Amino acid sequence: MAALPLATAEACDANHELIKSGELRALQPLFQIYGRRQVFAGPVVTLKVFEDNVLIREFLEEKGHGRVLVVDGAGSTRCAILGGNPVQQAQNNGWAGIVVNGCIRDVDEINGCDIGVRALGSHPFKANKKGFGEKHVPVYIGGTRICDGEWLYADTDGILVSRSELAI
Repeated sequence: MAALPLATAEACDANHELIKSGELRALQPLFQIYGRRQVFAGPVVTLKVFEDNVLIREFLEEKGHGRVLVVDGAGSTRCAILGGNPVQQAQNNGWAGIVVNGCIRDVDEINGCDIGVRALGSHPFKANKKGFGEKHVPVYIGGTRICDGEWLYADTDGILVSRSELAI
């Protein structure tokens, strides 16, 4: 299920009550924009890891069905937890986007993919491969709590998270 593009600024302007109630939240402007798809949206799948990318790869091997993988990498900037090969696989499997509270690598390869990626930055070191982490748990990134099944909207103005799909 792929969501239609939604301008985040317009969504904020049209949904004051949802913002006041906390049902619509904006992530702090910490993330760099990667990938060819600058605008993306979809239902959220969450993952919590630390300097390990095994579970990320496992998720992206599945069919995405227009979903957005939100990875809390604890904000680590000591290595990359996402690289070009898994992003290519995510594109091929129908993921709408990936948001990483951590670093990526293979930036040129990722920028050639038709998928949206947000990350704190890039780093040439690769991640561990031990398979540690937690799937489908609430994560706290960019100053907000994000849960499985919520909706994420990203464009060049920022990233929004909503408890339910927003009407366009």
